[in-house]
Amino acid sequence: MHDPRIDALSRQLVRYSTKVKKGDFVWIDLFDVPNTVGQSLIREVVAVGGLPMLRINDSVLTREQMIHADAKQYDLIAKNNLALMKKTDCYIAVRGSHNITESSDVPADKMKLVMAKLRPVQNERVNNSRWVVLRWPTASMAQQAGMSTQAFEDFFFRVCLLDYAALLPAMNALKKLMDKTQQVHITGPGTDLRFSLKGLKAIACGGNHNIPDGEVFSAPVKDSVEGVISYNAPTIYQGIAFDSVKLEFSKGKIVKATANNTEAINKIFDSDEGARYIGEFAIGFNREIKEPMRDILFDEKIAGSFHFTPGQAYEGVADNGNRSQVHWDLVNIQRPDYGGGEIRFDGKLIRKDGKFLLPELKPLN
Repeated sequence: MHDPRIDALSRQLVRYSTKVKKGDFVWIDLFDVPNTVGQSLIREVVAVGGLPMLRINDSVLTREQMIHADAKQYDLIAKNNLALMKKTDCYIAVRGSHNITESSDVPADKMKLVMAKLRPVQNERVNNSRWVVLRWPTASMAQQAGMSTQAFEDFFFRVCLLDYAALLPAMNALKKLMDKTQQVHITGPGTDLRFSLKGLKAIACGGNHNIPDGEVFSAPVKDSVEGVISYNAPTIYQGIAFDSVKLEFSKGKIVKATANNTEAINKIFDSDEGARYIGEFAIGFNREIKEPMRDILFDEKIAGSFHFTPGQAYEGVADNGNRSQVHWDLVNIQRPDYGGGEIRFDGKLIRKDGKFLLPELKPLN
């Protein structure tokens, strides 16, 4: 039996998130998801007059191709993908995952090659299309979340179909506050971090790009970051699971990085010069997401969290000029059950233990 919530989600992605119009070319990029998802999206795009373009991906085959990656091969792949992306008005990606560590044994040099070659495609998508990206609930994800498959599916649709538009006034108030903020000071267990936002504009994300959503992001002045941060949310990057990540900064640069796998994390940060600088600072507040599950599209929106992202800044928006093949949203949760913490803007306490204190921001709590 077809789940009507899939159609409700397709309507939101097509009509709200990407605002598909008549004649728009819409790239539908599907990764290990049921055919019913693609059918629903195609029908919804056609219903508003758009022109769907479908691509099907398989994580097992993608891994195999990356293991044997060659520069000439990925030059051609990137060239073709970039040509298509430049013709694309809207991009919708739905990404399932039967095994989140599928690519964990791809050699580091091959992963670096693939990410470097495909980065221009991602930049084109981010900067010049109306795009939205989301996960698809699988038994594997339910297991990550410590939930039954049915309970996780119910959670997924509740989170993804949140009335994001209702949060926009408070989100825009936070954006305006960040726009005029010069100095940020964040403290918490194992964390004492200072940086500047001077001259950089924030972006409010209310279901327009990532689903689930619920964050306002900016970027620190590249060389302004000083201090130490201890991330308390487990994470996964390039198919490798990491815990207890701790970073120390001097003049904006990560000068020391430790984790449960310190060797692997430093290999990632040594991918290129920009990987040891921060490309994004964001505050998350999706009230439906409380616990981390090693899935960044969910974890970076956790209620009472912020993420501080080594690597690539978003070109053209909240852009501090940092360039890298890495973009790794590492998350710190500041609710009392995770040890608490404070965020100050220009010396003023803005959020304490995951709760906003200013009246105009309290709707985000």
